Amino acid sequence: MSTTISRRDFLRLSGGVAAGTALGGLVAMGVDLKPTTVKAQEARIVRARAVPSVCPYCAVGCGTLVHTVQGEDGRPKIVNIEGDRNSPINKGTLCPKGAASFQLHVNPNRVTKVLHRKPGATEWEEMDLNEAMDRVARLVKETRDRTFVEKADDGTPLMHTLAIFSLGGATLDNEWNHLQQKLLRGLGVVAIENQARI
Repeated sequence: MSTTISRRDFLRLSGGVAAGTALGGLVAMGVDLKPTTVKAQEARIVRARAVPSVCPYCAVGCGTLVHTVQGEDGRPKIVNIEGDRNSPINKGTLCPKGAASFQLHVNPNRVTKVLHRKPGATEWEEMDLNEAMDRVARLVKETRDRTFVEKADDGTPLMHTLAIFSLGGATLDNEWNHLQQKLLRGLGVVAIENQARI
């Protein structure tokens, strides 16, 4: 007498046999399968102050909550950044870049000093911030003075320079972008672009 078994029963039976074999193997290896009590680690934001902010990346303007605690030096230290559920724009959700913005702020690889590589050099060297700013201002003025065009050949007023290009970053806030636009347009710079694209 032959017994027929349905496909569903066969899969159920073979799944049970596979699970039993796997568990038996774990027990044979000395793995303790008894339930254990896990003590949850205290969340790092329990005593943190939540400060509403805006994601620094694109022009959407998703709301974030920046959690800070007082650092050893007395200054606020960022311990977490997450989406703000009260934001009407993103309602607590963040894209992958926004969700990783904590790493933008708290990162041991972040450069915090001005680095300069002289023409022809192969190594970077630290430069004083004031010296670097003076150098940039001097080079911008020299370039603008040398390349500024007041009028085209036919007399059309141009009042621009095509020798300076500006690329704004996605992590710049609106206030900085506004000042940058005013400065660059005042200098006659035409090639102004921003990385923040949706």
